This record gives sequence, C-alpha cells and structure tokens, in this order.
Amino acid sequence: MPGRPAAAPGSPPPHFSTGPHRPTGLGVPTGLGVPTGLGVPTGLGVPTGLGVPTGLGVPTDLGTPLPEAPVESTVRLRPIRARRPVRTVAALVCLVLGLGLTGGAAAGALIAARPDGAPAADRWEQARELWHRAPVDTLFPATLKGSGAGPGRADRNWTRIAVAPAGTCADALDPLLTRTLRPVGCARVVRATYREATSSLVTTVGMVFTKGDRTRMTALRDRFTDERLDRRADLMPKALPAPGTAAARFHDPQRASWRVSVLTDAPVLVYAVSGFADGRTVSTPQPAAEAMAPGQTTAPAQSGLGHEAKGVADRVERGLRKAAAAAGRESEQ
Repeated sequence: MPGRPAAAPGSPPPHFSTGPHRPTGLGVPTGLGVPTGLGVPTGLGVPTGLGVPTGLGVPTDLGTPLPEAPVESTVRLRPIRARRPVRTVAALVCLVLGLGLTGGAAAGALIAARPDGAPAADRWEQARELWHRAPVDTLFPATLKGSGAGPGRADRNWTRIAVAPAGTCADALDPLLTRTLRPVGCARVVRATYREATSSLVTTVGMVFTKGDRTRMTALRDRFTDERLDRRADLMPKALPAPGTAAARFHDPQRASWRVSVLTDAPVLVYAVSGFADGRTVSTPQPAAEAMAPGQTTAPAQSGLGHEAKGVADRVERGLRKAAAAAGRESEQ
C-alpha cells in the first residue's frame, strides 16, 4: 500500500499526522498526543486541504496547561467536516414535497367533505329526468353525421323524419322485452326515426328511461352480456313508422337489424332497429354486431343495415351522455 505523499517544500505542515506531532495554534497539551494504539493508517493519508477554517477563530489563550499525567479528554483531533450543499438542498426539497403532499391530502379531504362534492346520486337522478327536461333536438338531433360509420368506413348522414311522444314500455316494446326490463322498472320511452341520405334505409332509435339504480343497471347489463339477450330476435324493439315519410312502411315485419345497449352511467337503455324503406320484409333479422362481421352474406349485412343501427344508436347515446353531464354540472352550481 503506498504511503502518504510528502508535502511540497516550503508548505506548512499538515494539521494532523500519525506521529506525536502537536498541531500549532490549537494550544493542545503535548501530553495528550494521539494514542499510538489507534494510529491513523499511513496508507489512507489525511488530505492537506481540509485545514481549520480561519473564520472560526480558535482561541489561543486556553488558560493554564493541563498536567502532564494522562487523563481522559473530550477533545478529539478529527478534521472539521465541510458543509455539503447537496444534502442541504435535498433536505429542503423533501421538506417542500412533504408539505405539498400533506396540503394536497388536506385539500382533497376538504373537497370530499363539501356538501356539493359528492353529487353522484344527484347526477343519476338528473339523467333520469332528461326524457322530459331535455329538448327534442338534444336527445334526437335533426341530423346525425356518421364519419366512417358505413360499410368499409364510408361516411353516413342521417336525417330525423319522425319523433314519437314519450310513452310506456307497453307502447314501445314487445311484451317479452318489457318483462326482461322489469328488474329496473320502466319510467318512459322516447323514440325517433331517421333515414339515410338515399332514403332507402330507415332506423328507429329509442331510449328507455328506467327506475333502477346503478347496481340494478349493472346487473341488467351483465345479464344482457352473459345471456346474449341483445342478440335475441324475440327481444328486438319495435319500429316507429311515420306516415307521409320514408318510414311510412317501416313496421315490425320490416325490421332487419338491431342494437341494444344497457348503460351503467345513466339509468337508460339505448336501442336502434333498422330496415328497408320500401316495405321489404326480412325473414331472418340479424343483430348489428353479426351483420357487421366480415364475410357476412345476409341481406342485413349486404345492405349495411347493421352499420345503420349501430351508427345511429352510437351517436344518440353520445348525445345523451353529454346532456346528462351538462345537467349534472347545472345541479352542482
């Protein structure tokens, strides 16, 4: 192991050494020395640049020297550790972060404790009342734009041609579907019919506003998914014909494809059913999800009626969610 490097000629002696040398200027009695049994390893070397800072002003008159006899002393000849700004900055950063987290948690607790900070139930009830509070054009816009909503991602545009007064489930739905919705109850059903740009295809879209809470709506959604109720033709919603329009001959026998969606963020079931405007009947209606699958050769698939049902239902559903969010914000103000 290499020894301690020698000091440059003419430089002052180091403040600490391994021998009995007594540092000058500290006024430490010679009898104390550094115990030889603890000697500082010569291979480690004591840096010469650490020195005692001159600004500390070590007093030189320490009074009467201590006796020569060996006694215990609390004076330890060790280098004065330089301050480390990095540690100081790190400690300050930790302190600031700690205060920020604590303040954030306290602010969150205050927000959660505010009376208007938990309006989930109110928003749910606001959505339930949209069938008579929201304007018709909000629930069923006069026109719907479906960019990429057609077969092969072709654009579609739909025009509203009929709106029915709010009714009951018995008026708008088949009896079997009404019984299926009994666990959530039926408050009102609102419906409208749209035609696509060529007026050869028509689609009835509806919203069933239920009496159920979030738990019951979630259970109903799970049942529709698990039992594939949304693909049963005997649960297909009714069509809404409109005399004097392209949907004049759109009755139940003309239904070709459909889609049903049970929402869990609002007490609403959204559906759409599509068919031909010329009165053509379809012996085997096909759910929209199946009619849109690649390789399908059925009449609903080839005519794009699955895309019609899904495209119209999706856009009406989005509008409903926006209206529910807006009603919720108004109730919180």
